[in-house]
Parts: sequence; C-alpha cells; structure tokens
Amino acid sequence: MDYHERKSIVNMLSMIIVLGIYYWTVFERFNSQMMTTDEQLQFWSKAILIAIPVSIITKIVVMIVFAISNYLITRERMPSFEDERDKLIELKATRNSYIVFGIGFFISLAVLAFGYPPKYMFISIILGGIASEIFDNLSKVYYHSKGV
Repeated sequence: MDYHERKSIVNMLSMIIVLGIYYWTVFERFNSQMMTTDEQLQFWSKAILIAIPVSIITKIVVMIVFAISNYLITRERMPSFEDERDKLIELKATRNSYIVFGIGFFISLAVLAFGYPPKYMFISIILGGIASEIFDNLSKVYYHSKGV
C-alpha cells in the first residue's frame, strides 16, 4: 500500500469518526427539543454551517498527524510532487464524489417535494455529503491500487 492509499484511508476513517460523533450529538439535541418548522430550519442550518469548519480543521490536523506518524513509522517522506497519474486520479475521484453528492441533493429535494418535514431534507443532505466524502476516498484508493 503506497502513501496515497494510506492517506485516503486515514482521511476517510477520521472524517467518518469525527462527523459521526458530531452529528450523533446534533441528532440527540434535536430529538430532545420540540421545535416549530422555522426553528428546525434554523437548527439544521446552524448544524451544517458548524460542521463545515469542524471538518476542515479535522482534515488539517489529521493530515499533519498522518504525515508525521507515517514518516516515523515508514521513514518515507510525503511526495514532493504530483505527477499526471495523481492528478488524473484526483479528478476522477472528485467527479465520482460530485455525482454522489448530486444524487444525495436530488434525493433531499425529492423528500421535501413529497411532503416530508424539513428535517428529513437536511438529514439527506448530510448523509449525501458524508457519502460523497467516503466515495471520494474509496475512489482514490481504488484508482491508486488498480491504476487509471
């Protein structure tokens, strides 16, 4: 397993853990309160807006810790350049991620169109975002191991 595969796996697992814990607490807080529709919209909007910097900061910290621990364990430095193969893998994985997020967003609109409460729309957007992150990292691992 090369550096890029390990990096994608660590990134995926850390995001699943951090966002899983974050949204678990959000769901617990949401279920413990009775809210009007306007309050629900405000609650879920705040939850998603807070999740964005949480995930960015988590990615930065995890990648720093990964780079240091990877060097200490393997004595392998992180690659100082990105070749055409790496760029192509990144583009394909990003494409796959956008497709998954687009499907999740479409599902969230369909949920709202069929008359379900707004909380289900936000939950499907959140799940679509997490699924797209997972799919992005799985695509990177797949393309790096199999080749483009």
